[in-house]
Amino acid sequence: MAFLQRTFLPLFLHICLLNWGVWAKVELTMYESVEVYLGDSAQIPCQYSFTDASNEPSFVMIQWFVRALGSNTRMRIFYGDQNEQMVDNNTDYSGRIEVTSDQQGTQLTIQDVQLSDEREFFCQVNGLAAGYAEGKTHLRVFAPPEAPLIEGVTTGISVTNEVPSKVASCEVRNGFPKPNITWYRNSMPLMSTPGHVNLLTLLTREPSGFYSVQSTLEYKVIKEDKDAYFSCEVSFFVPTAIRTVESNSINITVHYPTTMVELWKESPQGLVKEGDTVELRCQGDGNPPPSFIFNREQDMDVDLESNGDVLTLSPVSRKHSGIYQCRPLDYTGYSEVKGEMQLTVHYLDPAVVVPKDSEVMLKGEELTATCNALSSLKTSTVWYKDGQQVGKGNTLHLKDATFETTGEYICEVTVPSLPALHTSGSVHIIVQGGPQLVGVEQEVQLEEAAGRMVNLSCEAQGHPLPSISWNIIGSQSWQEVVSKANEHMTHSVVSVKVTSDISALCNASNDMGTEIKAFSIKAIPRVTSTAPFSPAEGSGVIIVVIILSLLLLAILGSVLYFLHKKGKIPCGRSGKQEITKEKTTKDDIVVEMKTNTKTEDAVLLKAVNGDKRGPNEQ
Repeated sequence: MAFLQRTFLPLFLHICLLNWGVWAKVELTMYESVEVYLGDSAQIPCQYSFTDASNEPSFVMIQWFVRALGSNTRMRIFYGDQNEQMVDNNTDYSGRIEVTSDQQGTQLTIQDVQLSDEREFFCQVNGLAAGYAEGKTHLRVFAPPEAPLIEGVTTGISVTNEVPSKVASCEVRNGFPKPNITWYRNSMPLMSTPGHVNLLTLLTREPSGFYSVQSTLEYKVIKEDKDAYFSCEVSFFVPTAIRTVESNSINITVHYPTTMVELWKESPQGLVKEGDTVELRCQGDGNPPPSFIFNREQDMDVDLESNGDVLTLSPVSRKHSGIYQCRPLDYTGYSEVKGEMQLTVHYLDPAVVVPKDSEVMLKGEELTATCNALSSLKTSTVWYKDGQQVGKGNTLHLKDATFETTGEYICEVTVPSLPALHTSGSVHIIVQGGPQLVGVEQEVQLEEAAGRMVNLSCEAQGHPLPSISWNIIGSQSWQEVVSKANEHMTHSVVSVKVTSDISALCNASNDMGTEIKAFSIKAIPRVTSTAPFSPAEGSGVIIVVIILSLLLLAILGSVLYFLHKKGKIPCGRSGKQEITKEKTTKDDIVVEMKTNTKTEDAVLLKAVNGDKRGPNEQ
């Protein structure tokens, strides 16, 4: 062994001296780094050449080394020359590498690249006297991380917080090399700013070798952030590029005080009238929405009972008109923030009619009636009598009164801009005057046959209601058959028997006077003598006699037929029985028919004469 050491050492020194002397004769080229995805194959080329072409070496030795993990030492993984190609055993690459060589160089191929393969690989070429060279390549391994997961805080964040509050967290797992996280607000990147934005990052190396990154965003929110969207983006390296993946966007709940309040009438729609149910709603711009207190400007010290943001007034009257205010009850105490509105409750008082209730006027007089109703809006007045319009406006003029003027006058007051408001009043007009008989004629002349009954009718109107009496001259046989009266008129009918010429007077009277209507009936005597016979009358008598005779014959025929059916008259019955009893010849039938005919005649004679004579005794 000592001999070998003594012999090998000078030889090794000699080789080294030779190599040192010809170092510049080998040129070796390698990539500074090679990038590959986890699990793929990596190719690391090593190109070399000898500068002195005339002195090409006959022996070239190639070795591949890898730097050990966590140290600066190197470990050989491959050895090869023109006689031998050998992968070293008991290394991390035994069975996973392959080396190919030619005159231009050599290439190391690593199968199923692992995270632990990210290190330096060395290529060493030794041509002995021709020269010696070494190069290295850093193998870089990439594994894209999982998609980022963002989670926002579930509670509201107040703008009154003095320091930045946690808004959201973003996590990226299982990437290699370490991924980076960037925060965005409405697609604009957020940078760490003291007092406004804090970015807290936690990097974790998993047992598998992957990196996981968790980032927390602390942000000093403002009111406008209620509509903002936050997101995070992960960036990571891949071979020859950088890629990014963005998370979902989230919106956070921002709590901010009320700075503006609005008060409005929610119902009913349109104008408000007495008796309505009114709802006033108050709304502010604070979050969360605060409760409100309601007041009237006239009574600021009195809080009106409300339900959250709604004040209900039911039923309203004109006294509810006024300015209403609402103020928020939130934790910031913005006492000067308020909303207000003017509420006007419209009304229409009952109509007042002058004259009141009823008015008596004389026939021919004039009358002016008025109808007024106090209202908060412009009104319209129309007068009616018996369902017909008789006037328009607050004043009704009645001129030259007649009995037809009598009646109830109704004034209806409406509000055109608010049809639900309406009222009415009335006045009863009574026209006073003497009786006035109905009908144009004051004297009626009639002709009627003596002995007939005649009905005489008399109607009179007036106020006070007139009474009717009759004075009949020329007949003792009469009676009043109709006597009726209503509010405006009296009606009487008498039935008179005409025995001679008659004079009848209808007297209508009241406290104001009397009026008379006369009837004159001329009696026509009845004619009792028989008139001479005329041919036309004789023809009518003959026709009547003929019709009566025909009716009697028809009745007699019906009686005979009935008796025959009942068997009272045995017409042809025995002959019929003989024919049906036995079969006979043709000659017998003739004889029998003759015999039977005589028998039937005898029977008929017996029935008619009422005795029992034989056929020869007729």
